[in-house]
Amino acid sequence: MEGLSFRILLLFVFIVCSHTPHQVNATEPVLELTKGFEGKPDSSINSFQPLLTDPSGNFSLGFLRLNGSRLSLAITHPNLTDPLWVFDPTRTASWSHKTKLSFNGSLVVSDPSSRVEWSTHTNGDRLILRNDSNLQVVSSTSPSSVEWESFDFPSNTLVENQNFTSTMSLVSSNGLYSMRLGRDFIGLYAKVSEDSQQFYWKHSALQAKAKIKDGSGPILARINPNGYLGMYQTGTIPVDVEAFNSFQRPVNGLMILRLESDGNLRGYLWDGSRWALNYEAIRETCDLPNPCGPYSLCTPGSGGCSCIDNGTVIGECGHAADFCGKKEEFKVVRRGGVEVPFKELMDHKTTTSLGECEEMCVEDCKCFGAVYNNGSGFCYLVNYPIGTMLGVADPSKMGYFKVREGVGKKKSRVGLTVGMSLLAVIALALTVGMIYVAFRIWSREKHALEAEDGGLSPGPYKNLGSDSFSSVEMSRR
Repeated sequence: MEGLSFRILLLFVFIVCSHTPHQVNATEPVLELTKGFEGKPDSSINSFQPLLTDPSGNFSLGFLRLNGSRLSLAITHPNLTDPLWVFDPTRTASWSHKTKLSFNGSLVVSDPSSRVEWSTHTNGDRLILRNDSNLQVVSSTSPSSVEWESFDFPSNTLVENQNFTSTMSLVSSNGLYSMRLGRDFIGLYAKVSEDSQQFYWKHSALQAKAKIKDGSGPILARINPNGYLGMYQTGTIPVDVEAFNSFQRPVNGLMILRLESDGNLRGYLWDGSRWALNYEAIRETCDLPNPCGPYSLCTPGSGGCSCIDNGTVIGECGHAADFCGKKEEFKVVRRGGVEVPFKELMDHKTTTSLGECEEMCVEDCKCFGAVYNNGSGFCYLVNYPIGTMLGVADPSKMGYFKVREGVGKKKSRVGLTVGMSLLAVIALALTVGMIYVAFRIWSREKHALEAEDGGLSPGPYKNLGSDSFSSVEMSRR
């Protein structure tokens, strides 16, 4: 009977232990996560808490701490400042014990306090990180099948041999810029308002070795180990080759392509000790989407920034705001020697004069400005908040810009109010000080007079000294 009880106890312990979620030590990342895994942020870690690593040890999946109190599930490389992949670029969870990463067939991130609930919606058996940084949920069927992989959901980085399809997009870490594929080109877009984007860079397929055929499906892009970004439609022959610095050079190292927060598309090569710049789509500062900020001018060649109105400090050139809704007053700034950036990607109208070009913008609240070329008659309407324009030597290229009437005045009024308040405080302090000094002088003079009169002074009975009181008593006798 005792032996039977002991066997039942062992069976109970086995069942409990096999169903208890296990947690990985933050300092000991593993090569795979299996069903039942749970992990939580460690409050003692300030930057990155690894949970899973690839076989080569170059990449890690874990909690990336953001601004002290937030986190993102990310894949990192130790020599990259920004992660290669994040689970959801638009949302973060809290760095607290309430946030949990679990694997139950699906990889799940949950944080009730931030209402974050993200899942791969799979039914796999293991989570692994490959040595090319691809995170995969795999099943144990024979042969093993991939149910989900991070390569299908890129953030701002494309990794060597990762397919970039027409259904995907790269988005910069600040959310302002994106990269997408067209029918026969790669395009970069700037977010100029909540519901609109502006084309600012385009690379079309040369189709030298292979042609794009209608009906054969969309194109895709992929970083080739031979040092180029290739566009493909069918097969392995590229319809375009965008060469990197390492093109057709024997190199050993991983290549990546990243859309960065200034809107540029840059490639990097890991040479074993550092990430070397390997490609740059935009090489001229003024060709970037907004290098100098709102209502500014960038002069090609020098890359220097100035304000469109020539009267304010760079960084305070103006405030980008629409003119629709309630009646908004605005002033007009006109300037010669101005061009719109990436004009070859913008629509234009042909007008007979600058006045006709301006007139199309004046009454349209969605128009922020217009740029007119007196030589060609081309009129470019800027239907998005004014950013960085191009400064050119030709004065016949005229710019017309709407500037909100309150810009600059509000700051001046705030400064005036602060200044007047400060003067009032100083005046009050001086008045109090003068009253205090006058009181002290009066008090000293009063005491001096009392001393000269032998202590007698007109006033109430309680101010008489004891000697004077005796004198009064003697006089009554």
